[in-house]
Amino acid sequence: MRAAQVVDGAHHEVLVVGGGQAGLSLSHHLVAAGVDHLVVERDSVAHEWRDGRWDAFTLVTPNWHCRLPGYPYDGPDPDGFMRRDEVYAWVRRYAGTFDAPVAEGVTVTGLAPRPGGGFVVSTTAGTVTADAVTAAVGGYHVPVVPSWADALPGHVVQVQSYDYRSAEELPPGPVLVVGTGQSGTQIAEDLLLAGREVHLAAGRAPRVARRYRGKDCMTWLAEMGVYDVPVAARGLAKRESTNHYVTGRDGGRDIDLRDFARRGMRLYGRATGVADDGSGPALTFDPTLARDLDHADSVAESIKDDIDRWIATQGIEALHEDRYVPVWRPGAETERLDLAGIAAVVWSVGFRADWTWLGDLAPAVLDPEGHPRHVRGLSPVPGLSFVGLPWLHTWGSGRFLGIAQDTQHVAAAVGDWRAGGSWEGPAEHTLTPSSAAAG
Repeated sequence: MRAAQVVDGAHHEVLVVGGGQAGLSLSHHLVAAGVDHLVVERDSVAHEWRDGRWDAFTLVTPNWHCRLPGYPYDGPDPDGFMRRDEVYAWVRRYAGTFDAPVAEGVTVTGLAPRPGGGFVVSTTAGTVTADAVTAAVGGYHVPVVPSWADALPGHVVQVQSYDYRSAEELPPGPVLVVGTGQSGTQIAEDLLLAGREVHLAAGRAPRVARRYRGKDCMTWLAEMGVYDVPVAARGLAKRESTNHYVTGRDGGRDIDLRDFARRGMRLYGRATGVADDGSGPALTFDPTLARDLDHADSVAESIKDDIDRWIATQGIEALHEDRYVPVWRPGAETERLDLAGIAAVVWSVGFRADWTWLGDLAPAVLDPEGHPRHVRGLSPVPGLSFVGLPWLHTWGSGRFLGIAQDTQHVAAAVGDWRAGGSWEGPAEHTLTPSSAAAG
């Protein structure tokens, strides 16, 4: 990696916003093609892996899935799961394997069309211009908090999953985790293993078994080509799908909320708000727990059905394995939790995107729900593209597994367009290829 600076008034062929694995991967392709470019990173390279994960975090995908352009995982445990600091170090090492020009500590604050073609990019270190701009900032920017969170009593410490580090950093006493996606379930387990009293408000997130019939389920799915199926074949609604919960901790295992309940965790349905009937503030829940546990199990079992069919059609010799049997079922569901005894709440209900820095181009680029409009990363505005988004092109797009393919496609598309070729984004174009390429 080459330390670079934003020089006020400078021009670049390509400007990449974001210095995580997606931005670095695109830079790798641009360096190989001899394209003048600059990667602008708000913080430091790969910092999200260090700053946005808890202490015991591990990948949920096997290490062999980690393969950036020219940089496959080559460590001693391909079927294991790297921990937080190992992932951070791995991505940082990648940045050092080629001459990526990265300006760290610089925030992009605005984007506008450049007269004559290209873009004007405003940053905290000055204004530059570029023929093309690629957003490599992912799609999870601002943690979501329910509108009623402010109604919680003042003694309850509220922490975002992004900011959670360990049970020891929370005040003594029972902890409520809200949300059962990947982060919420793993944080709840982290607290349970630390001996804390844990309450968990569940949602409709699906789960997947860690292993089945002698192999990691995600390895089966990769071999089956599931991660390569384009989102266009699934429907754009897939972008809203919650990832299946599982863990890579201690070598990898299932996350089974029913087992958590059997071990003392208290489970509830979807959290709906705070109410006070005169006896003090309490959190209220819908009686959805049984339904949502059954749904999570049904998804896990349907994945096993798919694996069974694959094994049969391919004639693969694989171990036989008995199917899952629920180890616990809720009785009458609790719809109210007295907050007087709750010391902390960990919010894990998702993130929303923040694309305000797109400035004047936002109306042309975002759909009514605020999602970037694109075809395989190419926006309606020629020269403006995206990489690193969940379901950018396939299920693998938001994972290490699919980044190389996505960034190679975008790098090639930008190169072809700058050479006078067409721009294969959505039909509505705000700028014409000829005017933008003239910059």
